[in-house]
Amino acid sequence: MPAGRRSARASHDAVLADAGAARIAWADRQMPVLRAIRERFERERPLAGLRVAVCLHITAETANLVRALLAAGAEVGLCAANPLSTQDDVAAALSAAHGAEVYGERGEDRAAYARHLERLVAGRPQILVDDGAELIVTAHAPPKPIAAQLIGATEETTTGLVRLRSMEADGALRCPVLAVNETLTERVFNDRYGTGQSVIDGILRATDLLFAGRSVVVLGYGSAGRGIAARAKGAGANVAVCEVDPVRALEARMEGYGVLHSLAAAAIGEVFITVTGAPGVLRREHFELMMDGAVLANAGHFDVEISLADLAAIAVSPPHAVLPLIDEYELADGRRLNLVTQGRVVNLAAAAGHPAAVMDMSFAAQALAVAHLARQDATDGPGVRLPPFALDHEVARLKLASLGIEIDVLSVAQERYLRSFR
Repeated sequence: MPAGRRSARASHDAVLADAGAARIAWADRQMPVLRAIRERFERERPLAGLRVAVCLHITAETANLVRALLAAGAEVGLCAANPLSTQDDVAAALSAAHGAEVYGERGEDRAAYARHLERLVAGRPQILVDDGAELIVTAHAPPKPIAAQLIGATEETTTGLVRLRSMEADGALRCPVLAVNETLTERVFNDRYGTGQSVIDGILRATDLLFAGRSVVVLGYGSAGRGIAARAKGAGANVAVCEVDPVRALEARMEGYGVLHSLAAAAIGEVFITVTGAPGVLRREHFELMMDGAVLANAGHFDVEISLADLAAIAVSPPHAVLPLIDEYELADGRRLNLVTQGRVVNLAAAAGHPAAVMDMSFAAQALAVAHLARQDATDGPGVRLPPFALDHEVARLKLASLGIEIDVLSVAQERYLRSFR
C-alpha cells in the first residue's frame, strides 16, 4: 500500500480512537459502581495472571467493564456478541489506549463473527464472560475443546442460560457458569429499566413514529417485556400483551394491559415487539393478518423471533430500504410490512443499548462474578448456578452510596428475633 494511504488510514484510526475514548469517558461518568470496583481491583489485582475472554456488545459501557478486568490484572480479549451492536470507535479506543485484544466491527458477517469467537478461544482463556452462550459453546466444541482448563464462565442473557442448562442436562457442560442474568440487580435494572427504555428509543430512532395513541403489541411478558410494555404505555400507546405462560398473562391483565392471542393481536397491532427468546414468534399466519404499514421489531437476543423466511416467501419482491434501518416488504395485495434492523436486537442495532447507569450495575455484577470465579477452589464442579447473594447486595450498596442514600440497619435484637423460632 502506498505511504500516503497508510498515513490516511493511521489518521482515520487515530480520529476513531479519540472519538471512542470520549464516548468511553462519558459512559464512565455514569457508572460510579463499576468505577469503584475498578479502583478496588487496581489495589487488589484479583485476576493477576489470568486470561479472560469476553463476548459482549462492543459499546462504551462494555469498554468500562473491560477496563475493570484489565485493572484487576487480567489479559483481556473481546469480540462482539452481535454484528450490528459494535461501536467501531469504542473498539478502536479499547485496542489503542487500553491494550485489549478486540475482534469485531459493525456489520460483520456471520463468518467473521464465528472467526472472532475462534480467535478468542485460541488464546486459551481461563474465564469467559458471555452474552448468548456462543463463546462458551465454542469453547466446548471439538476437535480441541478448552473447557477442561476453564476456571469458569459468566452468562449475561436468558437465551444463553437456556442453552447452557440444556448442555448441563446433557452432561456436556464442563465448567461452572455463574448466571449473572438472574441476579436481582440484573433482572430489575437491566431488563425492566434498561431494555424498557432502550427498545422504545431504538424503534423511535429508526422510525420517528409517534407512540401516543398507537396500538403496540408486546410479545413476551418476562422481565424485559414488562419494561417495554410500561415504557410504551408511558408514551401513550395502547398496549396489548401476548404470552404463553398463564401466570405472566394474568399478571399483564392485572396490570392493565390487554391480553390477546397473537393471531388476534396481529389484526389490530401497528407496532409489534418480540421479546421471548423463542423462534418464529411472528410468522406467516401473523403477517397475513397485519395491517398496511405495520412495524416489526425484535428485542430478543437472536434474530429468530420474526420469521424472515416467511416474510420473504409472501413478499412479491425483495425487501427495499425505505429508511436506513427499515426494510419494507410488499405483499401481493399491496400491504407493506416494515422490518426494523433486519430483525436483530433493536435497542443495540438502532440505538445505543441500555443507558450507562443501568449497565453500571449489570457490569458491576459481571466484574464481581469474575473475581468470585477466580477465588473458587478446584472442587467447584461444572453446572449453572446463581452468583452469591452477597454480590447483589454489594452492587446495590455501592449504587446507593453513589446516590448519597443511607438506609437502616437491623439492630442486634431485630436480627436475633428474625432468626429465631417464634
